[in-house]
Amino acid sequence: MTDDISIRRAAQADLPAIVRLLAADPLGKTRERYAEPLPDAYLRAFAEVEAQAGNAILVAEAGGRVIGCLQLTFIPGLTRLGMTRAQIEGVRVDESRRGEGIGERLFAHAIEAARAAGCGLVQLTTDASRPDAHRFYERLGFVSSHVGMKLDLTGR
Repeated sequence: MTDDISIRRAAQADLPAIVRLLAADPLGKTRERYAEPLPDAYLRAFAEVEAQAGNAILVAEAGGRVIGCLQLTFIPGLTRLGMTRAQIEGVRVDESRRGEGIGERLFAHAIEAARAAGCGLVQLTTDASRPDAHRFYERLGFVSSHVGMKLDLTGR
């Protein structure tokens, strides 16, 4: 049941819960570092997201607890006649709350925000090793129309 869920823009105080969600899956365990205190890199990154227009971390909250998150970024561009697109990244729902429609609520909120901002397209990338996520996105109407490629500049 998602009646008790609210979706809002994240505050800095939400960072520990967000990083906990990001680190709580097989891929996140290899890429994130949840510790208290949080590594300064997360505080810097959050401040940069907050300072950039058209960029936000959204959280799903229930009972004062963050149980889901995603990053929503609006990207102006020249292609498609100057269309602005929305990029969704870093999607996570607390494992104990999956299957309750929380992800759908987060996406509905993000897609409505994209429409309100004049975006003509919502896009995302998803790791090839996440078949459950692929099914979730397809159920929401996303189509696997492109091949995504990345170049890791961190050397990790």
